[in-house]
Amino acid sequence: MQLEHLVSKFQQKDVKSFEKLYEMYAASMFGVIYTIVKNKEEAEEVLQDVFVKAWKNSSSYAAQKGRFFTWILNIARNAAIDKIRSKSYNQGKQNLDATFFVDIIESYDNLDTKIDVTGLNKYIKALRETCKNLIELLYFKGYTQKEASEELKMPIGTVKTNNRKCISELRKSVLR
Repeated sequence: MQLEHLVSKFQQKDVKSFEKLYEMYAASMFGVIYTIVKNKEEAEEVLQDVFVKAWKNSSSYAAQKGRFFTWILNIARNAAIDKIRSKSYNQGKQNLDATFFVDIIESYDNLDTKIDVTGLNKYIKALRETCKNLIELLYFKGYTQKEASEELKMPIGTVKTNNRKCISELRKSVLR
């Protein structure tokens, strides 16, 4: 079944199409969510929420604005960021043992193994260093543009401009 037809049926609330799209994209979405959330159970919960949200808001997807994968990827990324910024998530961390935090620090330093899940590693590695750092902070660590600006010690306007340029470069390399 062609993707356009599958998405169209999904938007018409066809359960079989939902199941097929879930099967196609769940692993990639889980990888992105887990990279941000750093907890398997939390990531699985967010993944379910992402697909429920996509189902409920399927009419907001428009093929002329971008690919379905990109649309659902943005939902996943935003849901994961919302999760780590939520009060209940932060309160749950207050009683965690120190090994949890060591794992977070180690995984932040080793982005290569996490990106493989989404299939983007080879494309991101080919970008210039500024883009790699910016994409890592904004899209895989869940930083806001302001936080990335502070971390990279560059003006927020420069972060925004570089973000657009870097995503454009990434898009071109992926679509070649």
